[in-house]
Amino acid sequence: MSGAWVALLVAACGAPPTDSRADGRPTIVSLNPCSDAILAELAPPEQLLAISHFSKDPAATSMPAEQVARYRSTSSRAEEIIALAPDVVVTDRFLPAPTRRALEKSGIVLFDLDIVNTVDDSLAQVDALAALAERRDEGKALARRMAEAWNQNTPGRNAPVAVLLWQEDGIVLGPDSLAAALLEHSGFTLQSAAQELGYGQYLPLEQVLADPPQLLLTSGATRALHHPALDVLSGTVRAQLDPRLLYCAGPTIPRALARLREIREGFSR
Repeated sequence: MSGAWVALLVAACGAPPTDSRADGRPTIVSLNPCSDAILAELAPPEQLLAISHFSKDPAATSMPAEQVARYRSTSSRAEEIIALAPDVVVTDRFLPAPTRRALEKSGIVLFDLDIVNTVDDSLAQVDALAALAERRDEGKALARRMAEAWNQNTPGRNAPVAVLLWQEDGIVLGPDSLAAALLEHSGFTLQSAAQELGYGQYLPLEQVLADPPQLLLTSGATRALHHPALDVLSGTVRAQLDPRLLYCAGPTIPRALARLREIREGFSR
């Protein structure tokens, strides 16, 4: 998103009050945990006035605890957001219509964040939020860290390892997800059972036992993911991936890639 586009958007929705800007930049409230994680890398608390309450939950956040502690949080209640007097609210399409109307009537610019499925989409999202916050240098620095992490995860000539990423409630992400892209770039290939399923579909324990992968990568606490029956899979390596590495893209990508590289290197020794 160009700065000119942001300016047009602000003009269309009403000019922001000059006393609610930090260093001449627009003040922001984030209601989406993924925009929380990106914007916290770009903007200080005097500009990022609040992050979503999801990011204050240790089980749901994509942010390090020390970073979360720097920012206040807010619910999605319109009156609470309006009281903060932000210039921009970053949200998503799930924002309730009455809340959306109330914020728009207050002259607040709304920016909807989409779900990303590729690293390129994530880089574009970082660029868009950096433009929105007028923090292009910080956005470029974050994008550079993401690109460097991507370039470090090259498995070379080693044969890919068949992996099943099995998540909370027995779901898989399928081949068109960001997680699948990170796995494949890190030297893994999706096990056949996961390739046949789409995003968020359920894979029963019985099917895992009938068609076991080389690597069973579990991410969650559901009992099936740690069922004693899995102990019979003598030819399957089992590892865990923190679910918080899968919730969002942006700054989470380098941490996820580092963990996948660690797991993949175990097959190269």
